[in-house]
Amino acid sequence: MHLAYPAVLAVLLFCTGLYGVLARRNAILVLMSVELMLNAVNLNLVAFDVWLRDTLHAGQALTLFTIAIAAAEIGIGLAIVLMVHRNRDTSDVDRLRDTAEPRPRLSAALGPTDPGADASGSGADDPEADDSDADDPDSDSSDPGRAAGEKAEATA
Repeated sequence: MHLAYPAVLAVLLFCTGLYGVLARRNAILVLMSVELMLNAVNLNLVAFDVWLRDTLHAGQALTLFTIAIAAAEIGIGLAIVLMVHRNRDTSDVDRLRDTAEPRPRLSAALGPTDPGADASGSGADDPEADDSDADDPDSDSSDPGRAAGEKAEATA
């Protein structure tokens, strides 16, 4: 048997698996592509074992170890995919890049640190607080269009 035939087949299997890992979005299809890549490695191990006529059959022994590792990998991988699908309702790899839960802002979790600040948290050091019309009792901050219209009438 020529070594080129199984080697070419292994390269085709490995390239197909690599394309599947890089192009697929579904996590289960990515795991299947990884299995294709491992099978290409197994095919190379057995082909070189036969070609070298090894008396210990080290290539076949390594293939058995690879199959055992692949079985464990697929079991753990499917368990992780199922758990993620239950929690996030998707197995899309692009949407799973953020695996950590979003953490709340530290200042929002601790509350106001200034003992003189009011309960709403709008202290004097808040740069987003706009107190420009605090001294004008007639201004209605809930309707910005009305406030802009009144200012335009006042300047006219």
